[in-house]
This record gives sequence, structure tokens and C-alpha cells, in this order.
Amino acid sequence: MAVAPHGAQQAAAQPEETRMDGTKQCLEAGATPAPVAVARGWRTPLELLALGAVWGGSFLFMRVAAPEFGPYALVELRLGLGAMVLLPFLWLARAQFPLRIWPKLAAIGVVNSAVPFLLFAWAAQRAPAAVGAICNAMVVLFAALVAYLAFGEKIGARRALALLTGFIGVVVLATAKVSGLSVGPAVAAGATAAFLYGVGLNLVKRHMAGLPPAASAAITLGCSALLLLPLAISHWPAGQVSMEAWAAAVGLGLLCTGLAFIYFYGLIHRIGAARTSTVTYLVPLFGALFAWLFLDEPVTLTMLLAGALILGSVAISQRAR
Repeated sequence: MAVAPHGAQQAAAQPEETRMDGTKQCLEAGATPAPVAVARGWRTPLELLALGAVWGGSFLFMRVAAPEFGPYALVELRLGLGAMVLLPFLWLARAQFPLRIWPKLAAIGVVNSAVPFLLFAWAAQRAPAAVGAICNAMVVLFAALVAYLAFGEKIGARRALALLTGFIGVVVLATAKVSGLSVGPAVAAGATAAFLYGVGLNLVKRHMAGLPPAASAAITLGCSALLLLPLAISHWPAGQVSMEAWAAAVGLGLLCTGLAFIYFYGLIHRIGAARTSTVTYLVPLFGALFAWLFLDEPVTLTMLLAGALILGSVAISQRAR
């Protein structure tokens, strides 16, 4: 399963026969129909690097835009722009979405998109981009924990060890300080967002299996945008927002949410969920790298240790399958 920051987990939660049955799913996901086969050796690593860079860049964009927009306005833009990109796929698959299932999809969108997006944006106001990117890697572990506690799925000794290691990593990260200031509150927000992604992933797996993923994402993002709209209007920034913040917000919505979802779904179709899941390890690396390059944000030894613990726990968890 790939860890998609900010709600792209819907495709990964589709049953294998749904994800990999060929042209129909690929068209619904917005990808070019192609047989599921091992690509040339150079293509897949480059595609995974590109996806990791895009999602890692989302934490850079939030770090730039959140201080000026605030969480509510920024997330409203992200949800709305992401939904707009995906609306054509909803239109093509509209017959599969009767109105009676829309409230359920809207509720899943709140858990799987709106609230986690808000928490990560809030954290981006208070801590370096690397902090949120590292916390996001916990989604795999939280998804396993929720599946065990709420749905009775077996967890196994190896995965239990992975969970313990990951949580130790979160504790270590929470003790980090940047410029003498604690990042603990931002870590708590990021970890809570990752937990909600884990909850959302389980809900998607059980309630949205068989639905076209890109079209489903259009509904969850669009409904979340409508629900958040009153708060976004009431908290819209009073002062002028810089062009840098606007560019970051637009990139966050169009590139890191809408277009990245389509690319993610197509990649799962072509190489499978297991290989696509390796993007989990790239997102924190790119998030920290971009923040260091473009914002001159430090990457401390404590952050590196926490990242190693969390990413190591994810590797153990995935090997435990």
C-alpha cells in the first residue's frame, strides 16, 4: 500500500482485482491504458522519484503558504482546486455514484482529507516542513493499528514491533527543537493527521471498494471543500497575500493534490500497489531536502534519528505482509 499524503490512499485501498483489471480502471484513474507489466528498469524508479518529489513538495508549499493564508483558507483552496482537476473523471463515472452514497463519501472525505489537511497546514505554521513530512510516513503504521483495533485484522509480532518503533520515532521527533523552540505541538498535529489518514484508509477499503478512485476522490475533496467553505470565508486573510504564497497554494491544489492523485492511480495500475508503496520512503526525504534548499530550514540530528526510526518501522511493517 502506498502512503499518499493528504488522502490519495483511495486507490491503494481498492481490491487487487479492481485495481489491476485493465483499461477500464486506467481510464477512470486518468492514465493511458497499458498492460500491467514490469516496465523498463529506468522508468519505474524515475516515476517513483517524481511522485515522491511532488508529495514531498507539498510540505514545502504548505510551509510557504500557511503563514499568510492560515489553515482554513489554504485548505479550502487545496480541496477546491484538487476537486476541479478530478471532476472530469466524476462526470465520466457519474452513473456509479447515486446520490444516496454521497453523504457517506462526504463523511469519509472529512476524515480522510479535510481534517488531516487542516492539521498539516496548522503544523506548517509552527515547524519546519520536514516535521510534517516525517509524521506523514506514519500512515502505514496507523492504518495497521486501526485495522487491528477496530476491525479485528491480525497484526503479528513483526508489525507490532514496527508500530512500537514508529511510535518511539514520533516521541523522539517531538523532543526536537529548531532555533530553540519545541516542535512538539506540530508533531502532535502531524501524528494526529497521519492517524486520521489511517482511519480513512480503512474506511475507504471497506466502503468504497469497487468505485472509480479518481471520481471518488473528486467527491470527497469537493464535499470537504463545501463543508469547509464557511470557515474559510470567515478566516480569509485580511491583508494582501504575496504572489509566492498564492503560487504555493495553487501548486498544492493542482499539482500535489489533483494531478498527483491521477498519476498515483495510474502508477498503481501499471506496477501494482506493492511497488508503488516505496514512495513512502521518498516523501520525507524530498520534504526535508526542498525545505533545506529553498527555505534554508535546518535538518537536525534529532529529526534525522526520528526519521530513521519511523521509516525503518515502515520497512519492517511492509515486510511483515
